[in-house]
Amino acid sequence: MNWFEHFFSDLGTTLRDVLPIAVIIIVFQLFVLRRRVANLPRLLGGFGFVIIGMALFLQGLEQALFPLGELMAKQLTDPAFLFGEKPPATAHWSDYYWIYVFGFAIGFATTLAEPALIAVARKANQVSGGAIGVLGLRYAVAIGVAVGISLGCFRIVTGTSLQWYIIVGYVVVLLQTLKAPKMIIALAYDSGGVTTSTVTVPLVTALGLGLASTVPGRSPIMDGFGLIAFASLFPIMSVLGYAQLAEWWVNKKSVKAQEDENAL
Repeated sequence: MNWFEHFFSDLGTTLRDVLPIAVIIIVFQLFVLRRRVANLPRLLGGFGFVIIGMALFLQGLEQALFPLGELMAKQLTDPAFLFGEKPPATAHWSDYYWIYVFGFAIGFATTLAEPALIAVARKANQVSGGAIGVLGLRYAVAIGVAVGISLGCFRIVTGTSLQWYIIVGYVVVLLQTLKAPKMIIALAYDSGGVTTSTVTVPLVTALGLGLASTVPGRSPIMDGFGLIAFASLFPIMSVLGYAQLAEWWVNKKSVKAQEDENAL
């Protein structure tokens, strides 16, 4: 009975949040464009699916993803797991290597499963005429997120300042932007946004909060947040780097082919 109460509460909240979107669309359609709403029954049915799906998704977050992320962080930072029966008085950042490995792995896996990234990769492949590969883009973004989350876990463990990581990261991005192929720049920046979506955000947020709650001397409110910033920044680097490597490889093959032709 308790589950049904929570579900209908989330359903009401979702309905309240989605209703303004529907009102705006209908008002623009009827009073600005002055046209009837096409396929109204189908449109209303789609909004119904969205409302029910979002309510179920919120239930999934509360019952599975948030608890799972916090549980894994607590287990991987448990002194009994790290040091056995005789934990030292103070822990070194290198003692938490399993949390870095887990952060890398979960960042890579959740990004590959991200529906928003799949949709963007397919559209990029279509509009580029196949020049941008779907799997290549997804793997490039996933590697960026994985590295970012792993580094973000390191930041939480060491307690270092978030702003320096972000400042240095964006300086690197700006330098890459000057040298990267123009076709990939806008897509690379968008790739940082699509990673912060339905699958990645809940697990990463829970991981950061759980890690900050269990590492001695860390505050959940001061240190627990910030992993999403890493998950947004590093994919930009990885996609720009992927494009630069691809361009270098193509140029290298072109030069080699030209040298072989001249040799003949």
